[in-house]
Amino acid sequence: MRFNNKFDLNLLVALDHLLHLRSVSGAAARMNMTQSAMSNALLRLRTYFDDELLVKIGRKMELTPRAEVLKDSIRDLLVRVDWAIASSAEFDPARSDRCFKILASDYTLATLIPRLLARSEALAPGIRFDFIQQVQRPERALERGDVDLLIIPEEFSSKLHPSEVIFEDDFCVIAWSKGKYGKGKLSRQDFAKASHVVMRPAIAAQSLETYYLEQRNSSRREDVSVYAFTAIPHLVAGTNRLATVHRRLAVAAQRSLPIRIIELPIALPFLRQRVQWHRYRSNDTGLLWLRNLMREAVAELPWPPSPAKGS
Repeated sequence: MRFNNKFDLNLLVALDHLLHLRSVSGAAARMNMTQSAMSNALLRLRTYFDDELLVKIGRKMELTPRAEVLKDSIRDLLVRVDWAIASSAEFDPARSDRCFKILASDYTLATLIPRLLARSEALAPGIRFDFIQQVQRPERALERGDVDLLIIPEEFSSKLHPSEVIFEDDFCVIAWSKGKYGKGKLSRQDFAKASHVVMRPAIAAQSLETYYLEQRNSSRREDVSVYAFTAIPHLVAGTNRLATVHRRLAVAAQRSLPIRIIELPIALPFLRQRVQWHRYRSNDTGLLWLRNLMREAVAELPWPPSPAKGS
């Protein structure tokens, strides 16, 4: 297909790869072309746009200002075309080898995803999954087509795209069962004075429970910060530190670690995890199937979580 009898729209795919990979050889490999063929495509693109698009600075290729402007627009256009085709195609889970890309935290990977994978393997053995770690502005990953779904807290979901609450959890405190807080209740004063392990998510400047605590004028000593929720119980065990975590995660960690689950001395709202998809993909039959499978997996999660021993 040609635009104004001058531009071959097939070049848009090459341009997209060139702008995102910033490499002629990388773009050629991605499109299964020779490097000389990709160099020729870049020459044609430079002629059409009357711009270098990619320039060599030192050992790296950098985008020109015009290319920076084009980058997201070209990707958005191609993603819409791809989604239009995918949404109209039939989806047979038993025969499909589709790969679903999902942005999710390690907390979600440790709680919901194992049950989702078990159900998927039984019903659709050819389906593949690619789980992406949290990033700043996750809605951009959705809009660029880098991911099919986001599973994120309600507070971090975008208002521009549809979503639904997929499951809920509450927060609790964990402590080493043989340490200073191994017995008895935890007062608000003790909570404020204790040393804490906290998670610093890539998705926001602060974790959700930190945000909730600040709203309630409650502070804590944040002496250890980590990038993974699932690491927190391991860093609490053997110390006198505390951590505020999702209860499902605490219950799972308690099966293998000497930790005690304690009720928070400050009432916090429930965590509401949402699954979110692009507004243009509401009729994607594959995503409709996957979201329904998630609901079935959530129904298998115990709720409320099992009472903690020694609480």
